[in-house]
Amino acid sequence: MTITVHHLENSRSQRVIWLLEELSLDYEIVRYERHPKTQRAPESLKAVHPLGKSPMIEDAGQVIIETAAIVEYLVDKAGGKLGAPKDKASARLYTQYLHFAEGSMMPPLFGTLLVNRLGFLGWPAKKPVMGMVEELLVWLESELSSRPYFAGDELTAADVMMSFPLEASQARAGLDDRFPNLQKWLQLIHNRPQYQTALQKGGPYAYA
Repeated sequence: MTITVHHLENSRSQRVIWLLEELSLDYEIVRYERHPKTQRAPESLKAVHPLGKSPMIEDAGQVIIETAAIVEYLVDKAGGKLGAPKDKASARLYTQYLHFAEGSMMPPLFGTLLVNRLGFLGWPAKKPVMGMVEELLVWLESELSSRPYFAGDELTAADVMMSFPLEASQARAGLDDRFPNLQKWLQLIHNRPQYQTALQKGGPYAYA
């Protein structure tokens, strides 16, 4: 059965398309445009799920929301491919970063988005919010000083989860040449053929 990806432009759902390419699972994309002024998802997504948020997938008669839950579901469906490594220490890192992406990285990144949209009114909050992001980037830079990927020597779904927050950080939150390990990691994932195919299928994506 073909998986349906409800994909919002320039959003976290691009990760789901990339993962599906890596896992070689059959899928189709239903694409949604953001509101030109508010940048919010369209109301039509609520016809799929009451919360109306992307990403979400449909498979075997069920709707699955939340990126990490979708990632775990797809990895399981693919027989564990790109899942937790067998080594216990690497498996712990895998679980950590699978949830770190949304739990620790995205809240301050969302804060930077709000601050930038507020313009002059957001200036008082800009420095502390950017400081929070930089603290995370400094730590992540040190984490990749001894390994190429977040859970070890090979790409896993944890890297897929980490892609969007670090791409967003590069675009608007100070991930620059001060962080060579993170820059190298971004180049590694962007050079993958599966990533490039996912970009072609997902449509324009501002963060790659």
